[in-house]
Amino acid sequence: MRIRKSSLVDPGRNTLYGAFAVAVSFFVFAYSFRIGQISILMYYAVWLPLVFVDYRFTLGRLAQSPQLLAFALLACLSYFWSDAPDVTARAALQYLSHVVCAVIAARVIDARTLSIGAIAGIAVILAYSMVSGGYVYDALDGTYSFVGAFGSKNQLGFYASLGVLFGCYFALFLTRSRIARLFALGVVALSAASLVLSQSATSMLATPAAVAMVVAIAGLEAFSPSNRRIFFAAGLVLAGTAVLAALNVGAVDMVLGAFGKDSTLTGRTYLWQQGIDAAASTPLLGVGYAAYWVQGFSEAERLWNEFYITSRTGFHFHNTYIEALVETGYVGAVMIVVPLLAILRLCIMRLLSAGDWTEALLQTGLLALLVIRSFFEVDILQPYVIGSFLLYYCWARAKEPVAKRMSGSAPDWRLHAPAISSNDPVQAVQR
Repeated sequence: MRIRKSSLVDPGRNTLYGAFAVAVSFFVFAYSFRIGQISILMYYAVWLPLVFVDYRFTLGRLAQSPQLLAFALLACLSYFWSDAPDVTARAALQYLSHVVCAVIAARVIDARTLSIGAIAGIAVILAYSMVSGGYVYDALDGTYSFVGAFGSKNQLGFYASLGVLFGCYFALFLTRSRIARLFALGVVALSAASLVLSQSATSMLATPAAVAMVVAIAGLEAFSPSNRRIFFAAGLVLAGTAVLAALNVGAVDMVLGAFGKDSTLTGRTYLWQQGIDAAASTPLLGVGYAAYWVQGFSEAERLWNEFYITSRTGFHFHNTYIEALVETGYVGAVMIVVPLLAILRLCIMRLLSAGDWTEALLQTGLLALLVIRSFFEVDILQPYVIGSFLLYYCWARAKEPVAKRMSGSAPDWRLHAPAISSNDPVQAVQR
């Protein structure tokens, strides 16, 4: 049987394969620690073969955007000054290949296909957690938290946040099919229930903020580009004023109290100070990528013991920038901020223009989610995790030319009733 190239690598025409690849990737990111290394091969198997289908389209243009690989290459170079060179070499090569897969996905997957795959994958992930998952005891705050089939309530909360965001985005802007919309809203309901059960304060705060941002920015479409700039600037001023006012009246302590947290964020502030102290000894280039949390190293062992981490793995400083500072120094910390700023700039340029907003809306929502979480979690520094995949997907996708990004059947979301592509599997089933 002959397979058409467009069904694999053409955005907007590869919905079936693209959604499957995204769903597989999400499942691997969620449960690879349970399934084992074979699942990582599944992740590579859905993306890397596309290079042989169309090398020029998938990776051929990567030389024009070398900044996409800047942090990954720095991680590889840190082998030469790493305190644990073997650990650094392995983790850095994994991260580099992970970023390459995300870039390939950005070339061939549009926002619609990403959303369909994400919704399908998250539905399976959360349903499995609901059925087979359980609770764990947190020795620091003395509470039990639902973690599902994950190892951490914060990871469960992250996937639940993504389920709410992707489901709302798809239902509002990408479909008018009742069946598809009901399914998306069903995933939103499942995700919201998982979010509440997880009791992850970070996720419960970041999720409504990201969804509200997407909806608010979508409302700007009714205005001309010149007026959009005015409303956008006014919105930034109002948001900044509101944040400052909230800080002055002690809103942070009230919010933390609502989630049963204190001003130390369950030990996070102490952990942050430990990270800053650790970074002071090697401020420029750090101790090496993934070379701090290594079994046998005294400081890592001390912190594992203080925070009751009996597995002596899977721990971090609960702050993306401090983690990057410790492992890769100021150079690495700057390089990990660059993608966030680049995505923000590209999204603002797209949103303030008269062009298509569909993908920029999703990228803005994902960026908001990642940025808010970055101050309390480490989602974008490791390979084979959903955060770093979405970060580099958004960055590479935002750099795609408009003609490429709007190929296939571009939806007209302005009326909240976009046309459905003829090869949409959900619409095909309805017919």
